[in-house]
Amino acid sequence: MTSFLHNQPLSKFCTFGIGGPARLFATINNIEAMQNAIRECASSNTPYIILGKGSNCLFDDRGFDGAVLLNKIDFFKTTSPGCFHVGAGYSFSLLGSQTARQEWSGLEFASGIPGTVGGAVFMNAGANGRETCESLLSVDYISEKGEICTLKKEELSFAYRTSSFQQLAGAIVGATFGLTHSPEARTKQLEIINYRKRTQPYNDRSAGCIFRNSSCAPAGALIEKSGLKNYRIGDAMVSPVHANFIVNVEQATARQVLELIDIVKKEVRTKMGVDLESEVRYIPYQII
Repeated sequence: MTSFLHNQPLSKFCTFGIGGPARLFATINNIEAMQNAIRECASSNTPYIILGKGSNCLFDDRGFDGAVLLNKIDFFKTTSPGCFHVGAGYSFSLLGSQTARQEWSGLEFASGIPGTVGGAVFMNAGANGRETCESLLSVDYISEKGEICTLKKEELSFAYRTSSFQQLAGAIVGATFGLTHSPEARTKQLEIINYRKRTQPYNDRSAGCIFRNSSCAPAGALIEKSGLKNYRIGDAMVSPVHANFIVNVEQATARQVLELIDIVKKEVRTKMGVDLESEVRYIPYQII
């Protein structure tokens, strides 16, 4: 049986620092435990979500009326030179720096991205001209019935900040990456992390980039040209460092963030003629 806790504040489990309590909450440390938890939720008709570092999530102020399964499956295995099998709960940033130090190229961009491997696969995270799917070989996945399988990349669909998993119920529990040897990998990785620290609100509470980049210009540039840097609703503010970040200044609420997102969308549409699409995942109190 899964050991569920009750009324755990979700603000402690996301980088935004926003969110009310989860009705049920469990920390999952291995694949079997994830299978059991998903089966228990299915048998009791309890809605559930899988959570990694919560770096792309905005939880409702009321919390979540269901189960939150915190994925802490964080194994790391080198299966052959340049081939790495890692748990979905493994730090994506650590994976990027760790493999670069070993002179393997392909995941340098992951350094500094405050998510897990599972979250990166789910969102097809990307930066600096690279995407997660480019180095991905396969994904270990538990279905909504609690059955585990390994899916090859060719069996899945990936696009900009999109993957097949966004349409599936279940949980990513592992991924295998194939990287290429490069003596320059470590230098490239350090350049990426240093650039990120200079140009993004690295130490502020945020959910990363709020909007997807449009085909005509980066979202941050469009928001800045619309005069919205420093624009604030309560304690939710468009970052003065990078306009595609909304930061939690002190005690921002989800309602304030959502209101600010709507204002940014309307202003950019009016002033720049571009419809921005949200990238952050808003998780409502109830899933219908």
